[in-house]
Amino acid sequence: MTNIAFIGLGNMGLPMAKNLLAADHSLRGFDLAEEARASLEGAGGQAFSTIAEAVADADVVVSMLPSGAIVKAVYEGDDGVFKNAKAGALMIDSSTIDVTTARDVAQEAKAHGFDMVDAPVSGGVGGAAAGTLAFMVGGTAAAFAKASPVLEPMGAKIVHCGASGNGQAAKICNNMVLAISMIGVSEAFNLGRSLGLDDQTFYDVAANASAQCWSLTSYCPVPGPVPASPANNDYQPGFATALMHKDLGLAMEAVASSGANTPMGHLAAEIYATMNDEGHGGVDFSGVIKHLAGTL
Repeated sequence: MTNIAFIGLGNMGLPMAKNLLAADHSLRGFDLAEEARASLEGAGGQAFSTIAEAVADADVVVSMLPSGAIVKAVYEGDDGVFKNAKAGALMIDSSTIDVTTARDVAQEAKAHGFDMVDAPVSGGVGGAAAGTLAFMVGGTAAAFAKASPVLEPMGAKIVHCGASGNGQAAKICNNMVLAISMIGVSEAFNLGRSLGLDDQTFYDVAANASAQCWSLTSYCPVPGPVPASPANNDYQPGFATALMHKDLGLAMEAVASSGANTPMGHLAAEIYATMNDEGHGGVDFSGVIKHLAGTL
């Protein structure tokens, strides 16, 4: 049993923390929301009203936070992790943030004598609840080896992506592909409909041909072919447009700093930015099919 502090008990963090409790770890938690802290205690964890209290006796600190600025404040602030965690504690940040901030915070952790990995996830709220997340981990081999047993109860796939920040790099590259492929699949369904092609018929062809991809066969943007996809629930989000917009923004920041040429990535970012700006941030990102058709 490991004594773990979990910072950030939101839609992703709380179910992740519950899976650590189910694996018989001791769980201490902090969140600004009283309701989230109460939910943790209801699941058998111990909630605290400050970060300093939550991390004081923890062997491992895990965080799931909404932005790089908040990650930096949580770890580097006076009431933060670095100034209050015990010597030798391991830091795991599972937030999705920009690569530069991830590397800066990891460097600061090293200066304070802590090992740290960035470990963003793929799999959404459903994967967090089921313990089937995919973790993309950046950090030293030694830190990855220490982090893996903590990540295992929360995930089905854990990949070491290299040095600090590379977990974030893998996440934004993956989600850029996801956005582009979802737009492509959606355009194809819309074109097929305009030509009189039945959705199920096109799915049956494409799912067994060269167009096969996750956006088609696991997360189909039209109702019917994949019953578990959000299209069958009026596009209630498994992964909201606002989150895809955020991730593509991070990808475009990385493009600007690296000089990579990503014309399709830029176009995808523009499409999801427009969708978000028009007030559809709470729609699942597969709802882009309706946005492209002008029916959202």
